[in-house]
Amino acid sequence: MDPAKLNYLAIFAAAASNFLVGGLWYSPALFGKAWQRETGLSDEDLKKRNPAKVFGPAFLLALLMAFNLAAFIGPGATLGFAVAAPVAAGFGWVALSMGITYLFESRSLRLWLIDAGYHTVAFALMGVILGYWK
Repeated sequence: MDPAKLNYLAIFAAAASNFLVGGLWYSPALFGKAWQRETGLSDEDLKKRNPAKVFGPAFLLALLMAFNLAAFIGPGATLGFAVAAPVAAGFGWVALSMGITYLFESRSLRLWLIDAGYHTVAFALMGVILGYWK
């Protein structure tokens, strides 16, 4: 894979979409309160965190994921493959790997569904962006 053939604006947009999906997914409007209950984190716990130490590295990781996904999909992929491959990666690798970890950590099925669902949806949207924006 020639890195020069990748669309870096699409990669940045895919990373941003991952971030935006997470913001919505973990908001009180969707799964934020259930996620807090399942993790045992209170509003006060979340307020104590330094946003720069959470969101900065999180965006960097999303950027690296988007770059990796773009390289995996390749610049000539069809839109169908560009969506199917990330869904397979998001669910088939990320979500199921998390499931194994959650079993050993005795985390709840509900927490796994929230977190695994986020990654599957976020990967799918990244694939749409990377596959559509050539």
